[in-house]
Amino acid sequence: MSESFNATEYLVGRRLAAGDGDRVAVRAPSATLTYAQLDAEVGRVASGLAALGVQPEQRVVLCMVDEVELFTGILATMRLGAVAVPVSTMLRGPELAVLVGDSRARLLLTSSEFADTSRVAVATAREAGADVAEVVVTGDDPSGFGSGVGTRTWAEMLAAGEALGGTPPAYDTWDESQALWLYTSGTTGKPKAAMHRHADIRFVCETYGQQVLGIRPDDLCLSVAKLFFAYGIGNSMFFPLSVGAAAVLEPSRPSPALLADLAARHRVTMFFGTPSSYGPLLAAAEAGQVDPAAFATVRRGASAGEALPARMVNGMRDVFGIEVLDGIGSTEALHIYISNRPGEVSPGTSGVPVPGYDVEIRGTDGHPVPDGETGTLYVRGDSICTGYWCRTATNRFVFEGEWLRTGDTYVRNADGTYTCLGRTDDVLKVGGIWVTPAELEERLVAHPSVAEVVVVAVPDDDGLDLPVACVVPRDGHTVDEAALVAWCREGLASFKRPRRVIAIDEVPRTATGKVQRFKLRELATARVHEAPTLEAAH
Repeated sequence: MSESFNATEYLVGRRLAAGDGDRVAVRAPSATLTYAQLDAEVGRVASGLAALGVQPEQRVVLCMVDEVELFTGILATMRLGAVAVPVSTMLRGPELAVLVGDSRARLLLTSSEFADTSRVAVATAREAGADVAEVVVTGDDPSGFGSGVGTRTWAEMLAAGEALGGTPPAYDTWDESQALWLYTSGTTGKPKAAMHRHADIRFVCETYGQQVLGIRPDDLCLSVAKLFFAYGIGNSMFFPLSVGAAAVLEPSRPSPALLADLAARHRVTMFFGTPSSYGPLLAAAEAGQVDPAAFATVRRGASAGEALPARMVNGMRDVFGIEVLDGIGSTEALHIYISNRPGEVSPGTSGVPVPGYDVEIRGTDGHPVPDGETGTLYVRGDSICTGYWCRTATNRFVFEGEWLRTGDTYVRNADGTYTCLGRTDDVLKVGGIWVTPAELEERLVAHPSVAEVVVVAVPDDDGLDLPVACVVPRDGHTVDEAALVAWCREGLASFKRPRRVIAIDEVPRTATGKVQRFKLRELATARVHEAPTLEAAH
């Protein structure tokens, strides 16, 4: 029999019971809330949702900026026993329509900034037979959603809740009850909802949050990743609230200057970044655009999403004085399951398994491989989602009993650390020898002219793989193909060198921040066949 457990009570109600009511819980541009104020606001939002007819286990889609409304909306939805579905604010209307329809949500909560996107999404979804019938918009203009759709402003929803009188109690959910769906599409394929239980939230707080990150009640967290990311919701909600700490929310797209301002102004102690944010931070410091002293109060950094190059690990330590704990997690696991540890960082690796998780590296025969040999990474732990919503064939491929097939190629090193070599489907076979993009990318990103790089395979006239490096140059630099190929020859076996190097303006990514290698393959294929070079021919 499952035990009674509600994640919102664990994150907020438990803190009030512990006497933390006067402690700050969240700082946002619109308001700073103590735990007592957060609890009251979550209760108001829960009443509003109940007035709209939200029932336990129904899905509520939230397409909102990182502000108080999104923060309380997620918590209020889970408090009622309904399922919170925060989605990417980078989606276009037709893309959002797919998620609204797929989730079978009848209610969409949206920020005024995305009202136009949501109007397109609702119209498109309803034309396809979706269930969405209610929309709540922050701001003053909920119009334009068409007949048959009930619309309210956020203030009107709260007023409807107050008219009911009283705050609905936390629903008696179980640890096994659905709490949160997070959509993921990987680097290709259709989006799919990873379904997470209330218990999953407690598990990541008590494993990575407390035993690796070492979060404390006096910490203040700042995350580059937004709340709709699994990484972001852990950083800005689950971990700080679980111990009585606080988080800074920022609705704007983060830039090095903005991050520096937020870190200095709020005296942030925990900074959660990604490779695509640490690189620009280092470049901005090098150019004198950011003062590293702005991060003087940060006692710990973290990174996830993709492998953090050793150059950035060392740079953040040397320039900013921040020890960054690089790790790997996934939407399916809710957060990080392999990580470097404080005082034991091994640059260029993902570290070691987080307590509570088991990992295996399996070969093509499905059996574990010895140290030093590459294979596909598998993980098991109690935060693994129960599966993807309505994706039977994919579930049977990805979930094998207790184990999750991550799709990442890894190797276990002699010292017990694990190194990511890229996605399993992205490994190249060059001249009959396997080459991992990550190894070549690590070498290239160490060159002073390179800001970001992604290596993809382009077939030659015989259908054989040619490694092509797609490079984003640093400010003030250009891409010198010959120089970069020579740089790779100096540090790697000759067969691993890129056969072409092409310049790109930016790396295309999915809504969840993953590199869209298939787009770069298309671009690189066109470029190579338009203008082959001697490197491409040898």
